[in-house]
Amino acid sequence: MIKFFPWLCLLLASCYVSKNPLRKEVRLLEKGIIKDDTSYIYALPYENNTSHWLIQGYFSHFSHRERAALDFKMKRGTKVLAARGGIVVRVKEDGNKGGLNKKYRPYGNNIVIQHADGSRAGYWHLQYNGALVNVGDSVRKGQVIALSGKTGYTALPHLHFLVWTFNSHGEWQQVPTRFQTSKGIKYLRLLRKYRSTNH
Repeated sequence: MIKFFPWLCLLLASCYVSKNPLRKEVRLLEKGIIKDDTSYIYALPYENNTSHWLIQGYFSHFSHRERAALDFKMKRGTKVLAARGGIVVRVKEDGNKGGLNKKYRPYGNNIVIQHADGSRAGYWHLQYNGALVNVGDSVRKGQVIALSGKTGYTALPHLHFLVWTFNSHGEWQQVPTRFQTSKGIKYLRLLRKYRSTNH
């Protein structure tokens, strides 16, 4: 049995379902009912030949109800790798508090990387002083960029990952992402464990 039963209870406690039209598309992509062979293939944001549970998925209950974001369960101090190359545009690493209360949200350490196509990826809840890159740095796919932690609004140590880009109206829009895993290219699904390969 996986070791986050209390967290699982929180996830399943709500019956709220997002009405975001992207949610339906994501579910079809996850199940392979519709195919996508044009979007960028991201690397899992952790070391080769290691595995982590996906404890929140796209538009899942609890804190992702309106977010196309992913949460990977990680111990504090786990190496976080760039899922895609780009330029570092934001680094916050001075947060030293975290917990299951929205008052901790401002303490969430994070790194944001802008990609060549203008999209951005965010890596959240990093360890205090856990950033290993600086604003303006060029990073390559698979490069170690930070150490995971439990800062900000979070119930347990994990890495929160999301990608967003400008839509046709010039507004930021979240983007679901597919990943290279040890079992092929996939849109990740909640409460499954994924092994990283081929950084």
